[in-house]
Amino acid sequence: MTRRTDWAEYTGGPAGPGDGAYGAAAAPYETDPRAVGPAEDGEVCRGDGEARHGGGRDRGGGGPRGRRRRERAGPSAEDGGVTSSSRAEKGEPPRDPVEQARAICLRLLTGTPRTRRQLADALRKREIPDEAAEEVLSRFEEVGLINDGAFAEAWVESRHHGRGLARRALARELRTKGVDATLIDAAVSQLDTEQEEGTARELVSRKLRATRGLDRDKRLRRLAGMLARKGYPEGLALRVVRQALEEEGEDTEGLGDEGF
Repeated sequence: MTRRTDWAEYTGGPAGPGDGAYGAAAAPYETDPRAVGPAEDGEVCRGDGEARHGGGRDRGGGGPRGRRRRERAGPSAEDGGVTSSSRAEKGEPPRDPVEQARAICLRLLTGTPRTRRQLADALRKREIPDEAAEEVLSRFEEVGLINDGAFAEAWVESRHHGRGLARRALARELRTKGVDATLIDAAVSQLDTEQEEGTARELVSRKLRATRGLDRDKRLRRLAGMLARKGYPEGLALRVVRQALEEEGEDTEGLGDEGF
């Protein structure tokens, strides 16, 4: 029997976006240089140099006080001031590819474990150079943020108990996520034949009532087909379904001898 685990146990890793040594630095907040606080003498400055007195429009907006407000607020877009902080407009060089790769990986790993192949594919789609991607992915493996073995084990535990998937279906899903065959074999070996058959019986038991009223052969095909889609071998599926039908009083002689 396997120990039931929780995804949160794996996702709550030792490092994260704000964890110092290898986390990405948080970007500074950007504020509007025109934003100002309450004006003096009961006035409220709107940020464009125009003040209001007690809810009324300032009658002296163009006077010395209005000019002081505008000077304090800083240059506006109309005066040629810079209101955008984009790197291109500031003339700054593009971010370092390693920094970009690290930020992308940390964002993708937040709350959801992923395999190395999944992260590599994401970096490739974002046109991160291979050398930078390899450096970041290797570093993430070193610190435990990427662990395909742990991912595979948690995936098997979760999908078997949550969806009732058998070893064959679980191995197929892990292959599509780029997990190494050796790690897949080790993960699915958590499930033995006895546990797999027990789960198949539970699945059939839950679906059996919905097939009542159908003829015997159709019930067999529907129930055995459900197990087949979840990765159970044909022989096991037929045996489990026939036993369930027999317990309901169905005559199963010759039923399923030619498969389904």
